[in-house]
Amino acid sequence: MLPPLVQAQLRQLGEDLTIARKRRGESRRHWAERIGVSEPTLMRMEKGDPSVALGIYASALWLVGRSNELAKIASPEFDFGALEVSVSAAKKRSVRKPISLENRLQKKAQP
Repeated sequence: MLPPLVQAQLRQLGEDLTIARKRRGESRRHWAERIGVSEPTLMRMEKGDPSVALGIYASALWLVGRSNELAKIASPEFDFGALEVSVSAAKKRSVRKPISLENRLQKKAQP
């Protein structure tokens, strides 16, 4: 079972792809042929069905000129969860405190 937020996002993606197809004046049959799937599979994709293979969604995104975004989805630079873990770990590390000015002067004065 998918988290509700993920289900909603897939539904939105399907709706957006449907709009893109319609704005281009493409029939379901033609769009399905271009993606390389059957019309029923295309219809499931347009409904945001999670059982539709990622490659099919990727092909549809390619048809609308958005396939470049796929490479960014899990890019480390956008992995804010891992960044939070790194920052938290850095805060927990023991950091040597700098020597106070008074201690430095005392060390210099000692022969």
